[in-house]
Amino acid sequence: MGVSLLEGFTKSLAMTIFSEIGDKTFFAAAILAMRHPRGIVLSGCLSALIVMTILSATLGWAAPNLISRKWAHHVTTVLFFGFGFWTLYEGIKGDSDEDELKEVEEKLNADFKTEKNRSKSNNKDDDDLKKQQRSLLVQLFSPIFLKAFSITFFGEWGDKSQIATIAMASDEDPFGVVLGGILGQALCTTAAVLGGKSLASQISEKMVALSSGVLFVVFGLMSFLSES
Repeated sequence: MGVSLLEGFTKSLAMTIFSEIGDKTFFAAAILAMRHPRGIVLSGCLSALIVMTILSATLGWAAPNLISRKWAHHVTTVLFFGFGFWTLYEGIKGDSDEDELKEVEEKLNADFKTEKNRSKSNNKDDDDLKKQQRSLLVQLFSPIFLKAFSITFFGEWGDKSQIATIAMASDEDPFGVVLGGILGQALCTTAAVLGGKSLASQISEKMVALSSGVLFVVFGLMSFLSES
């Protein structure tokens, strides 16, 4: 049990770090931290990633109860190989390293301008009325927290790392997968928030894609060679 937990933890940690560095949510956290308090941005992004990791691992843990463990193992192997070759292809054929950063920055700039114009058009009476009509969720959490949470959560939904976490949790110790995933997410998000755009712009997406592609293929080989 201890070996299985450690193996799940190690695989999940490595997969998360290589998948999340240079990801859209990584860039989003870096840019948001330049415009808003870092602590709130970090807590919002991390909360979303922790929820996503636990949800994904739970789905993976439940998979062997829906289909046989043998088939779950085979599906996991195919997914690892598929993600590996897909990511390697993206890394080899990939565009400029700055494309994804620019895309995220332009989207956040558009949202920021919309919010700024909306706030200018509101007078004090409107603000007082809105405060009274705010939902319980907005009253409990900062709008910046909710923005960081929602951007990160929906940005990760359906991403390779989420599907890989589900697959890994179906074949490894789910508790180890959760711990490794959360630690990896915490390290990447903290680096993005503290490093800001200067760090994000120095990351070579091509090298990250090639490295994560190789890692996925290695996991696929390990899964293929292991006993189902």
